[in-house]
Amino acid sequence: MSPALLLLLRLRALLSGTSRWAARSLLALSMLLAPALAQADGINVTSANLELGDDGWQLSSEFDITFSPRLEEAVNRGVPLYFVVDFEVARPRWYWFDEKPIQVSLTYKVSYTPLLRQYRLSVGNVSQNFTTFEEVARVLSRLRGLQVAGRNSFTKGVTYQAAIRMRLDTAQLPKPFQLDAFASRDWALASDWYRWAVTP
Repeated sequence: MSPALLLLLRLRALLSGTSRWAARSLLALSMLLAPALAQADGINVTSANLELGDDGWQLSSEFDITFSPRLEEAVNRGVPLYFVVDFEVARPRWYWFDEKPIQVSLTYKVSYTPLLRQYRLSVGNVSQNFTTFEEVARVLSRLRGLQVAGRNSFTKGVTYQAAIRMRLDTAQLPKPFQLDAFASRDWALASDWYRWAVTP
């Protein structure tokens, strides 16, 4: 049962012994709180920045990721989850579409090995093992020093718009789970685009 539905059922029980004015006030409050509770599971970008390092421009970001118990259970049963971090830099142009000199996608795979009782977080050919799902979520929520562009990729003095997001890629789930993901909010994990200005 979703948190929003649970709240509405509790309020309905409370409303039976209250005045009409109090009942309306509680109902209005529940309407305001229900969307927030319904979206308790999800991904939010809390910070992001682009810095010039020795080898080029490096991206760092923090994500607030809340998994539903259903997703954790799916991983424990052997279903790998794929999370994609999309990053792009755009240069606004008044006479045409925005130029996008940088577009990068990074895919993380979260899996579980029952024999070893270990979770694995993989990026390309690099992987790391963990003993708890919470450790995986903590590492997944921090992106550090990802090189996304060379030192001379930007024009000095020009303001660019950087944007980043993270999403669960349901297209990479096994077929039966793709149908479930289409019908259930538990699988709809995706942050909004987080945007900020970059002026080299």
